[in-house]
Amino acid sequence: MIAAKPFAAVALFIALLQTAILGYMIEGRAGILRSGTEVLLRTAPVDPRDLLRGDYVVLTYDISLVSIDLITGPRPETGEVARLHVRLKPGTDGFWSVAEASFDPLSPEDGSVVLRSQPVTIYEWVWQNTGNLTVSYGIERYYVPEGEGKPIEDGRNQGRVSVAVRVSDQGQAQIRALMLDGEPLYEEPLY
Repeated sequence: MIAAKPFAAVALFIALLQTAILGYMIEGRAGILRSGTEVLLRTAPVDPRDLLRGDYVVLTYDISLVSIDLITGPRPETGEVARLHVRLKPGTDGFWSVAEASFDPLSPEDGSVVLRSQPVTIYEWVWQNTGNLTVSYGIERYYVPEGEGKPIEDGRNQGRVSVAVRVSDQGQAQIRALMLDGEPLYEEPLY
């Protein structure tokens, strides 16, 4: 019976630890949705389905192609993996676009947000042969109820889909709402 008590304590500790980790992950996402700065992004066309998770819409954004002319500061070496810090500013049409980018952190500036990209591997040809660096921000998929992805993809391909995104002070992004013709189709709950 004495051995059962340490086993129960270990099992309880593991269960509490798992619950705490899950709670931390949920609160991290909810914190961004609750208090992050909202930006409106224009989407561009793409298309798929995930067999395990159902229908989803692939989202790509105008801000996913960053002109290398807008990248300031030192550039990573070929083969190096780095994150790009992208300053977004609102346009007169309400959509936010890239104003500046750097592989070094950008300082806060009124009227803008800094979005941090997912890690990107740098290749020499990026600097020599293209005018843009393609980056992702972790907001490129949006899961929808089964059978509802196709109409959204059609709207996206016609330029009628936009996304309201909340950005934390650390540059992390979460999709708050998927919109068609400026009207919310899906809004993310905090929890």
